[in-house]
Amino acid sequence: MSGVRRGAAWALPAALAIDAIGTGLYLPLSMVYFLAVTDLSEADVGLLLTAATACSLLLPLLVGRIVDRIGPRPVVIAGQLLQATGFFLYLWVAGPQSLFLAALVEAVGLRVYWSSIFALISEQADGEARDQWFARAGMIRAAGTGAGTVLAGGLLALGSQHAYRGMVMADAISFVIAAMIVALFVRGAPRPAGGPDGESSDAVRKLLRNRPYLALIGVNTLFNICTVFLAVAIPVHVIRGLQAPGWTVGAFLTITTAVVATCTAEVTRRSRRRTSRGGAMAWGGRLWAAWCVAAAMAVLLPPGPLLVGYLTLVMLLWAAAEMLHGPASNALSAEAAPEGMRGTYLAAFQYSFATADMVTPGLFGVLYDVNQVLPWMVVACLALTASVAIRPLERRLANVSHTHGVFGPS
Repeated sequence: MSGVRRGAAWALPAALAIDAIGTGLYLPLSMVYFLAVTDLSEADVGLLLTAATACSLLLPLLVGRIVDRIGPRPVVIAGQLLQATGFFLYLWVAGPQSLFLAALVEAVGLRVYWSSIFALISEQADGEARDQWFARAGMIRAAGTGAGTVLAGGLLALGSQHAYRGMVMADAISFVIAAMIVALFVRGAPRPAGGPDGESSDAVRKLLRNRPYLALIGVNTLFNICTVFLAVAIPVHVIRGLQAPGWTVGAFLTITTAVVATCTAEVTRRSRRRTSRGGAMAWGGRLWAAWCVAAAMAVLLPPGPLLVGYLTLVMLLWAAAEMLHGPASNALSAEAAPEGMRGTYLAAFQYSFATADMVTPGLFGVLYDVNQVLPWMVVACLALTASVAIRPLERRLANVSHTHGVFGPS
């Protein structure tokens, strides 16, 4: 691929794939594993995992400053090794203290990794290649997570504690392998003479004064609520609200994963020929709004094959929106970040994902208690709001960048 550093062309996708498979393998079995190896209740395990995750939420800006000082490559490697350490610690979990410690190390590693990986991708690819790299990263993540989830389903069917421990060990080893690939085959870009330490120390203050970029984080949070809403709302809406068979939820999620994993790069390539990154995000928001309205209208259909077929088509709207939004948003955030402070800016951009993860379940639960259609209408309005806001915001970001010489034309 043009505009990509040698070595990274295969090494980064390989590392991303291994990391994604490890994550997909772990997520479906996490609660089951901890309940199997401890005497803790479901509530205890859930609260301990939530507390460990909450303790890691302040890390991204600190990680971003470190990225600006030493480059993203060593930070990505550290994040992968921390995740591996967390999974190795899971093998010795026997009670609440050891569970919390292991979960905290894993959560810190996860936060370090995701606060630096996009800076590494941005460093390895320039210009239009950056859009394709973010598209491929999204495809690899979807495919790898899906493969890991399928494998986890097989392990879950075994119902064996030995199988669960084998899964944890495989996860730990996978992150070590991913770290080794990045360490051996991905070269970091040369750091500026004298280093960016002076700029880095002032990066957070400059970020907080950069209103267009802060607005981008806010608008992207609205878009990401639409992304998270799929996993939060579809199981409840389909099974409880529409009385559809339970197997359909897995089928719908599999369809969306397969489409995103195979078509994102082509959709990104075609959309960049026709519109800007902000334009692609706006179209994604419109499609998400259409998805919400169409999903809400499913209450008018009786349970049966017609409903299942209709919802299958509706899921394609979500997949199309995700393919338009994901690569464009990451590329726009990377392009809008000042060169010497890109680590801090891209780490801060991760708060748009973390905020959506925290807000969406509560938003859905509160609104669903009022009316089962209400959450869909509210999220549709949020998607349309973000779609309207992103184009003028993109122009403001471009004006700021050209005024301050942050980046050249893309």
